[in-house]
Amino acid sequence: MKHVSLFPRPSPALALGSLMLIAAGQALAAEAVPAPATVDELTLARMPLESYIRGNANRDPAYISAAFLPTARIDGLRDGKPISRTTEEFASGFSGKPADDEALRKRRIDRIDLHGNAGMAQVTLDYPTITFTDYFVLLKVNGEWKIASKVYDAAQK
Repeated sequence: MKHVSLFPRPSPALALGSLMLIAAGQALAAEAVPAPATVDELTLARMPLESYIRGNANRDPAYISAAFLPTARIDGLRDGKPISRTTEEFASGFSGKPADDEALRKRRIDRIDLHGNAGMAQVTLDYPTITFTDYFVLLKVNGEWKIASKVYDAAQK
């Protein structure tokens, strides 16, 4: 009895051609995707985020100004309406004195993703009555990572 299959064997030439296409596709994909950031690069990219966190903890505008590019924008919603501020406007809202409930406030860097000179990060500011989720665009300028922009959400508890 002759064996019949619903999935016939491809010819050797077809099989070889398919393997070559797969290998070529993998090679192109490997070249198109930048290598993941090194640990050292991630450490450098954390610096403006840590400055931002220190600025929030101490309410110190110098830390905020150091974290952001001077051209950065800070965008979010206030009373359901879009609000956009410059770095200078944002930093001017910091009094230099920690909040009365500072001991109850928690902050963390949730993630950082870098590719070349560009990146993004997420930071959570967990306060007693509100949680801020901040999304940052990062840019490496002259070897130094800075926050190029910030968009945030404020969720009342």
